[in-house]
Amino acid sequence: MIISDDQHWGDYGFMGHPQIQTPHLDRLARESLTFRHGYVPSSLCCPSLASIITGRYPHEHRITSNDPTKPETMPQNEFVKSPAFQAGRARMVRDVSAWPTLPSLLGQAGYVSLQTGKWWLGDYTHGGFTAGMTRGGRHGDEGLTIGRQTLQPITDFITDAQQQQKPFFIWYAPLMPHDPHNPPERLLAKYRAQAPSERIAKYWAMVEWFDETCGELLAHLDRAGLTKNTLVVYVADNGWITQPQAAGFAPKSKQSPYDGGLRTPLMLRWPGTLAPHTSDTPVSSLDLFPTILQACGVPAPRDLPGINLADPRAVAARPAIFGECFTHNFVDQNDPATSLRWRWILSDGWKLIIPAPQNEPGQPELYHLPADQHEMHNLAGQESVRVKALHAQLDAQWLGTLR
Repeated sequence: MIISDDQHWGDYGFMGHPQIQTPHLDRLARESLTFRHGYVPSSLCCPSLASIITGRYPHEHRITSNDPTKPETMPQNEFVKSPAFQAGRARMVRDVSAWPTLPSLLGQAGYVSLQTGKWWLGDYTHGGFTAGMTRGGRHGDEGLTIGRQTLQPITDFITDAQQQQKPFFIWYAPLMPHDPHNPPERLLAKYRAQAPSERIAKYWAMVEWFDETCGELLAHLDRAGLTKNTLVVYVADNGWITQPQAAGFAPKSKQSPYDGGLRTPLMLRWPGTLAPHTSDTPVSSLDLFPTILQACGVPAPRDLPGINLADPRAVAARPAIFGECFTHNFVDQNDPATSLRWRWILSDGWKLIIPAPQNEPGQPELYHLPADQHEMHNLAGQESVRVKALHAQLDAQWLGTLR
């Protein structure tokens, strides 16, 4: 499983970016069952990753936010060293550990598993991995060297699994193209003359650097003779739009309810088993959990919200996909709904965003994505009947899964 970190859905060659070059991911897209309109349910790293590994919405697994509740008067640098922060992190670990995870379920079927890169939820063992790099740091501590410095932990793990004749699951979630945007000069020089600012040039170069690491990983599968018997899955945890002149991300990207923060291509490559095909049907990162389990012949929990993406009838029949965005820090870890900012639904090309008044005052927003992919024209005032119908669907989904 390849998980990009903070990358806009359009920032790939195969998605049509005019400058960014991603030859290895372009090839993966050609060889995969590729969904150009994939979505994560929430546009923030920790809840998005927790949803991928549990197959559940954030309000179900209760990891709605990146960090615990911070006292208003306490500076951030003090808070992260405080007992309250550590207690909140421990609570997050307990919450996610209560759910069956991909590596734990695969482990019951004899799989060994490796965690690398981004991992927010304590030691790698808390996710059910049999091996890993992260010991408990907020982002992933030692795991964050993967990709940026080396791929050797992955290649060594694959070699060891082959020697033991064990099937394996690998979580490759490098801190890329996530900031710090410090790409090699050879790549930055390539984009400096093309980009509108130095900050954007650095981000573009980071995307290509990440693509290079994906190429190295896929090439290792080829050299090891594993390509035909390995399912490769690709997703980004959330979107990103670089501020041209200032640090950080632009509006309508990360932490927002817009496609700039939520949309990602999803790719599934399994030569000889999954026929390469490109689809524009919207799908969810929640679908990866049942898809992977069924591909590996492992029974999946019956009440999962996702579907098997290898089943075209199930993909075509689903009437809508849903998501929810929350505050960066928990409001109340005992009640996920208190941290809610927006809920959203996408059905038949129409996307409705409903703000949660306790955290995000505002009015409903409705966009017709086929004609307005950057969500510039709110049609809620002109489509009151459609807003009412979609809102009813959204409420039914929310109440049906709220625990």
